[in-house]
Amino acid sequence: MKNHVIEKFDLSGDTAVSVKELNLYYGNFHALKSIYLDFPKNRLTALIGPSGCGKSTLLKSLNRMNDLVEGCKITGEVKVGDTDIYAKNTDLARLRKNVGMVFQRPNPLAMSVYDNIAYGPRTFGIKARSVLDGIVEESLKGAAMWDEMKDRLNKSALGRSGGQRLCIARSLAVEPQILLMDEPTSALDPISTGKIEELCVELKKRITIIMVTHNMQQAFRIADNTAYFLLGEMIEVNETKKLFEHPADKRTDDYINGRFG
Repeated sequence: MKNHVIEKFDLSGDTAVSVKELNLYYGNFHALKSIYLDFPKNRLTALIGPSGCGKSTLLKSLNRMNDLVEGCKITGEVKVGDTDIYAKNTDLARLRKNVGMVFQRPNPLAMSVYDNIAYGPRTFGIKARSVLDGIVEESLKGAAMWDEMKDRLNKSALGRSGGQRLCIARSLAVEPQILLMDEPTSALDPISTGKIEELCVELKKRITIIMVTHNMQQAFRIADNTAYFLLGEMIEVNETKKLFEHPADKRTDDYINGRFG
């Protein structure tokens, strides 16, 4: 069943998210410096770079999660479609429904598998059990988990294998247009990592994915575009194969070849 409770963004153009002259400060610390970066629609863009370079900070800026950080100041422009998300009249519920987030570690809620998936739709006003049943099934199918979960929907979601895919299913339940992923496989074994990567390749056919990863092999395997960050600056962005094989900046070359970071 489709969820039409909250309006979607107009993503009729080729660019899902556009960042222009973005500067972010934590108090006196200049964490992001004049970032210009476009994220193409229905593509997976990887953000790579050493720890503390601004990747996750940028990711959180795209659905205003940095609003929750005391002393955080942002200047510049971030648009989802043609909507400036830092405008004063921004509807944060609309933003965070359409720009979902998957965190580094699985964070299932202390409730059943079914209630984990239904939590978001219920928050946005969907109460009918028949509609929720459809959303739960579609979301678990979207996360390639329906077959293994359909007989366990009323069991607790805690301590269950596949927790990260369950969190992705929970994000899919509110039908996001864009999915932000902050190192979603860093705590996973190689088999689980492979499942998440396969899932991302399938999801990007209909959802724009922006992923922070420390795993450069992962970026090379599944990202359409890759951007390299260093000390709060976006050094370069390109199609992934071109960036890895022919980096334009020596700093990028040093990083991807293991001479730095």
